[in-house]
Amino acid sequence: MFLAMQSWLPMCSYTTDRGRLVSIEELADLVLLRAAGNLGASRYLLGICGPPAAGKSTLAASLRDAINVGRRSIAAVAPMDGFHFRTAELAESGRLDRKGQPDTFDVVNFIDRLRLLRNSDTEIAVPWPLYDRAIHDPRPDALTLDGNSIVIVEGNYLLLDSPGWSAARGFLDETWYLDGDRSVIEERLIQRHIRGGKAIDEALRKVTASDLPNAELIAGTKLRADYVISEYDGQFLMVPNE
Repeated sequence: MFLAMQSWLPMCSYTTDRGRLVSIEELADLVLLRAAGNLGASRYLLGICGPPAAGKSTLAASLRDAINVGRRSIAAVAPMDGFHFRTAELAESGRLDRKGQPDTFDVVNFIDRLRLLRNSDTEIAVPWPLYDRAIHDPRPDALTLDGNSIVIVEGNYLLLDSPGWSAARGFLDETWYLDGDRSVIEERLIQRHIRGGKAIDEALRKVTASDLPNAELIAGTKLRADYVISEYDGQFLMVPNE
């Protein structure tokens, strides 16, 4: 599969010891090509997985925008973060300190919505929750996926092989794992928590006790992805899992 992909990808001026780098526009063209061959399915579902703060949301949004250039909005992003349990629920169950770990998400509802995306016609509206960082809680049905033939599902645990989560992979046509440097991820996480209102000491504790162990757990799912994606100065390297 990788040889076929290499023959399709245009030459570019950046190379690494693992292969050629491509732009976000070239990645968008690749998704369009794959989606066009997705005969017999209503929507093409691309999963983008990876550790927290690796840049999944940014990649997904950039990819969506590149796909939609010159077209009606055929692509949309469906983030997994909207399926967090509410803060009050987590506090009541004693899980608030572990917010962001797999059991702090409503995986049953997440899988149900994925199934609906997979099995319903493109013109069937599918409501989707979004996480609001201003209030630190999800907003139910804040997004409506309607008329989108390509949906980019992004989140930490799309490839987790555990009860509940393991069903997600079966609803996705293709999955990409976005890799990232640990030191960069750690700094981004600290800054994210500070922007969210935490003091520096509290942010450091959260990153050390929860976020980085989550990142290690997610890294263990990398081999279940179809491709591992790495970013180099705005260009992207795709390496297939064999």
